[in-house]
Amino acid sequence: MNITIRKTYRNSTTKARLITLALAPVVFTLLVACGSFSAPTAAHRPTTAPADPAAITPILATTVLEVGEQRLAFLLTTSKGLINAPTALVTAVFLEGDGVPGTTMEAAFNAWPYGIRGSYSTYVNFDRAGRWRLDVKVDNPDGNDQIQFEVEVMEKSPVPALGTVALISKSKVLGNDGPIEEITTDYSPDPDLYRLTIKDAVENPLPSVVVFASPAFCTSPTCGPQVDTVSELKERHPDAANYIHVEIYDNPAEIQGDLDRAEIFEVVDDWGLTAIEDYFNESWVFILDADGRIHDRFEGFATVDELDAALMKVLAQT
Repeated sequence: MNITIRKTYRNSTTKARLITLALAPVVFTLLVACGSFSAPTAAHRPTTAPADPAAITPILATTVLEVGEQRLAFLLTTSKGLINAPTALVTAVFLEGDGVPGTTMEAAFNAWPYGIRGSYSTYVNFDRAGRWRLDVKVDNPDGNDQIQFEVEVMEKSPVPALGTVALISKSKVLGNDGPIEEITTDYSPDPDLYRLTIKDAVENPLPSVVVFASPAFCTSPTCGPQVDTVSELKERHPDAANYIHVEIYDNPAEIQGDLDRAEIFEVVDDWGLTAIEDYFNESWVFILDADGRIHDRFEGFATVDELDAALMKVLAQT
């Protein structure tokens, strides 16, 4: 059964947004419609016994993991709803080695806008490729307080890695590439996000915040708001960095609600997003330092406070 859910959202600058999600089936929707997340794998699903109502179900928000330190984000849910304790403890264990637990990190809960859940995030250093187990402990007054789940860490991901120089891409800008409706699907676009190409940003002396997203056609209710979040970050620090939105689709004005007409923008291919397994059009944000190197990257939704903290680290280095 297919259903259409139509919601109207407003950000802090009161810009209205209408996002339509076609989701099926309903039960699966309740678990995954909140973002660009992996549903629990077969290893995490019950087999013959019914699910424990006190059990915690993890939903992985960061699906692209590679060797090195990077942000890890996840949700924790139970039969009674989302767990939103202020913090959770995360310990990574490499499963193909001696099984000795690594350092325990504290993951902070980040509430999403519009009251649609939130995620935990922390930075984990995966020192080798392969299967890892994440041991998570969280305050859960309604039941179990621990959960384990596995992730696959690649030797190298298709997406530009932290520490590498950003690609010198000619993303679309106002004027050179037509009016704003031809370069973004955003219903209420911020013109400031279309003043510079990525090439311009890398070559000027400021740090940069680059968001890849398709606000009108993303598959989760946090993809469009991610562009608004970058605008909000710009309002906090208007002259501190370059702020750029790259639309996923090359022909926004021609789509007219039919994604069969959509063509992926070549810059999205160049940055490796379409090489991600099962990628459709979910958002990514990259924080570049003044030299154009990728200081941080955020798969799926990141709050303005998370982006702010990453940008402040870059600014402290200049």
